[in-house]
Amino acid sequence: MTITAATAALSPEPFDGPGLGATADDTQTITWDDFKAWERQLATTGHCSHPIRLTGRIEAIDRATGEIAPVYDTAREPGGVLHVACGNRRESVCPACSAIYKRDARQLVRAGMSGGKGIPETISAHPCVFATLTAPSFGPVHSRRMRGKTVLPCRPRRDAHARRCPHGHDISCPTRHMDEDPRLGQPMCGDCYDYEAAVLFNAYAGDLWRRFTTYLPRQLARLAGVTQKGLRSVLRIRYVKVAEYQARGIVHFHTVIRLDAPGDDYQPPPGRYTAAMLCDAIGQAATVTVVTGSAVRLSFGPQTDARPIRHASDLPGTGQALSGQAVANYIAKYATKTLTVPGVPDTRIRTAFDLQGLRCSRHYREMIGAAWRLGSREATGEPRFRQWAHMLGYGGHFLTKSRRYSVTFGALRAARTEHRRAQRHPGGERDPWGRPLDESVVLVLGTWTYAGTGYTTPAAELATASAARAREHRPAI
Repeated sequence: MTITAATAALSPEPFDGPGLGATADDTQTITWDDFKAWERQLATTGHCSHPIRLTGRIEAIDRATGEIAPVYDTAREPGGVLHVACGNRRESVCPACSAIYKRDARQLVRAGMSGGKGIPETISAHPCVFATLTAPSFGPVHSRRMRGKTVLPCRPRRDAHARRCPHGHDISCPTRHMDEDPRLGQPMCGDCYDYEAAVLFNAYAGDLWRRFTTYLPRQLARLAGVTQKGLRSVLRIRYVKVAEYQARGIVHFHTVIRLDAPGDDYQPPPGRYTAAMLCDAIGQAATVTVVTGSAVRLSFGPQTDARPIRHASDLPGTGQALSGQAVANYIAKYATKTLTVPGVPDTRIRTAFDLQGLRCSRHYREMIGAAWRLGSREATGEPRFRQWAHMLGYGGHFLTKSRRYSVTFGALRAARTEHRRAQRHPGGERDPWGRPLDESVVLVLGTWTYAGTGYTTPAAELATASAARAREHRPAI
């Protein structure tokens, strides 16, 4: 049986394989066996959108006799290459790999609140708080204000004298903005907005967080009336945090913070250390956290929100009835999000000439330009500002955690690998000589060469369609 399909070159890079220069009017014929082989390989990548192509082989060497036997060779694969998932966490780049990363993030966060994945379920009784640390104001912007479920006017001003900024622009706004309003986050007066301070906040947001984690135990010890040494002898602070871009292009942090007793066995802290006390300590630590540098004083904004997490109760600040698992979903959602603004580049800006080709709004062009200027020798001279100009200055990780909060991403990936190996070899993996695989008896060597990214075979369009079907039928997270 054969299949005839229109194919197109899906990779933007040049290559010599089949499909080069193909158009929607070109037709290619593949056998049913080749198509099934492609679908099997596509399934092993998790239906990745931009897989990595590898060529190579795996061989086994008998340690006793020195005999070499082939185990696997990409020459037997369709197109002569093996496709490996790209592993990109960004939803806008690869929905399939992003979904896997999001599921891992959800399990990581959830295990630290409810147990599982090697964490005892008694962890759910520990004091645990959901907190949001925001950025200060750098100038008036359009925003969506809520009171319960009612949308309030954006920026009403009854006093006519308060409606004009020093540059003569009207900085009032009676509009009740919708969720998708493109004006959200945009400054009412670009001349009043402090773009350099905004970029500096993004650049030093990681330093602010590290300083916050230093001040938090100090404030907790002060509220408990003990010394810091006394606190460390009975208490440990564990956390997981995720960064999110606000509409104005500034990052803020969502975090789950938990109190444990010292040690690696996840015992509860003394009863006097409550979630309410932790909330007070978080608010006070956020207030005193300051980073001074480049002639600017940076701190968190006044809208810090910290509330206890109660299982089978509501998610702090949402007003919706959500379980502890939904809290994990709420945080994991941002682990795969990034700056998704039309016209903002998703790769690094290399030269000043690239700034002229930006097609985003004036607000984001100004932030990118401010980051580029801050990276010049005349300003700070720090290369990171230009390296992360396309991210508006923020170059930190989007999800971080303390070491003992819960399971690690590496452990989750290793467990998934073992599960898939058990599925492929239900009776146990065997070497080429039919014996149970034992690395002390057989040495397994792999030789791999990078061959590019993306699909380049006549079955590329069919493979892409199969991936789209798989994503449509995958249950929502």
